Amino acid sequence: MIEKTLPLIDLHRHLDGSIRLETILDLGKKHNIPLPADNPVTLRPFVQITEPSPGVLAFFEKFEYMIGVLADYDACSRVAYENVEDAFLEGIDYIELRFSPSFMAIPHQLDPVGVVEAIIEGTDRARRNFDVNVNLIGILSRTYGPDQCWEELESLLTCKDQITALDLAGDEVNYPGALFVDHFKEGREAGWRITVHAGEEGGPDSIWQALEELGAERIGHGVSAAQDPLLMKYLAEHRIGIESNLTSNLQTRIINEYSEHPLRTFLEQDILATINTDDPGISDIDLNYEYEFAAPSAGLSHQQITQAQKNSLKVAFLDEEEKSVLVEKAKLRSKEIDE
Repeated sequence: MIEKTLPLIDLHRHLDGSIRLETILDLGKKHNIPLPADNPVTLRPFVQITEPSPGVLAFFEKFEYMIGVLADYDACSRVAYENVEDAFLEGIDYIELRFSPSFMAIPHQLDPVGVVEAIIEGTDRARRNFDVNVNLIGILSRTYGPDQCWEELESLLTCKDQITALDLAGDEVNYPGALFVDHFKEGREAGWRITVHAGEEGGPDSIWQALEELGAERIGHGVSAAQDPLLMKYLAEHRIGIESNLTSNLQTRIINEYSEHPLRTFLEQDILATINTDDPGISDIDLNYEYEFAAPSAGLSHQQITQAQKNSLKVAFLDEEEKSVLVEKAKLRSKEIDE
């Protein structure tokens, strides 16, 4: 179902939710970190989702061993490098990898600044070895509260020219976006683009707030937008991107079946909705799975899937020249395949 003449793009992937099982085992052994298993097969149930829709708490429990092995900056750099390599192996042309320096730093009391530097170093090294375009998005983990997020923001600003955008993720219900207005004002002043997790567990008001007060150009998840006709109209008219994550939303029970997901409705109402992976290392999927299985299961036609792929290019945090390069690359690849 993927259109080969168009670039393949993932706009919503958490770097710290996409760590190889083999890497977890290797880092655990290297740093003498206790793990519940000693091979990928037996480790898998502790790290990846093995049942259809376990719920939010069960989903987030899977992060324990992923970030638990990030014992030093070399580990963070390695994970960043491997994320880019995995994107290349998936056939992805452009990916935006997002990460929370505090979330990655806390288990072993690393300096968030050092985490940011390590992620950039690993990503830069991978760019030189793999033909995939990558941009980094810094996350403020709202669950830690506004004060900790100021520290997290400052760590990201130390490398502001290597970061493309700012995101807000975590506990949407208990830490509403209103607590982070000043953080995002500073992020916008730094020249960053803005995307915000909203409308996943929160209602339409959370999305409105992200748009009006945080300056969101794109919304991560945005599932609850379908409950508000005025919001749907606003999203369409203002060309706001929606980063949909079908399998992730199923596994966290934001939806109970693929067919309940509003992605098809978004596309029918001319909203720039896209298809992404979220945390593929936990969901045990890749972008091809989302296009080939999840999207058809959500009721999308071939035409709608292609439209979502086109939308990813439209709302990507790239300039027009960079987008044109991606299009030409896809066309050339398609031509070589046909020949």
